[in-house]
Amino acid sequence: MRVYLGSDHAGFELKAQLADWLSQAGHEPVDCGPPRYVQDDDYPVYVMRAAEKAVDDPGSLGIVIGGSGNGEQIAANKIRGIRAAIAWNTETARLARLHNNANVLSLGAREYSVEQARSFAKAFIETAFSGEPRHARRLAMIAAYEETGELPAEP
Repeated sequence: MRVYLGSDHAGFELKAQLADWLSQAGHEPVDCGPPRYVQDDDYPVYVMRAAEKAVDDPGSLGIVIGGSGNGEQIAANKIRGIRAAIAWNTETARLARLHNNANVLSLGAREYSVEQARSFAKAFIETAFSGEPRHARRLAMIAAYEETGELPAEP
C-alpha cells in the first residue's frame, strides 16, 4: 500500500522511523516533507500535501505526525475528502478505519513510544472499512455536507 507521510519538526524523527518500517513491511512510503529538520517549520505545508496526495490516490492512505497530532489532524481534515483520525491506542486506530473509513492517521510523536506508534500505524493500515450501513450512512452525510455546505437533516 502507498502511504503518504507528512510531519513537522516534532514528528520528523518518527516520520523517518515509520517510513523505514513501512518499507520493510512491504508498503510504499512517500515522504511529503519536511525533507530536513527545521526547528520552527510550519506543519500545514507538509501535512496538507500528504493528505491531498492520499485523497488523490485511491487505495492509498496517509500518516501525519506532530508533537501531539492535534494540529496535524485539523490541517489534514481541511482537505476535501479526508477523514483524518488521531489515535492514542491500537483500538482507536483500528476503529478509525473500521467505522469511519479514515484515510489519514494522525500521530503525536511526543505522546507515545516509537513501538506504540508503529502498532497504531499497523492497526490502521491492516484494517478495512466495515461498510456497515450505519457507518456508510454517516459518512455519506459528511460527504454531502462537504459538497453542499448544508447540514444533514434531522430524522
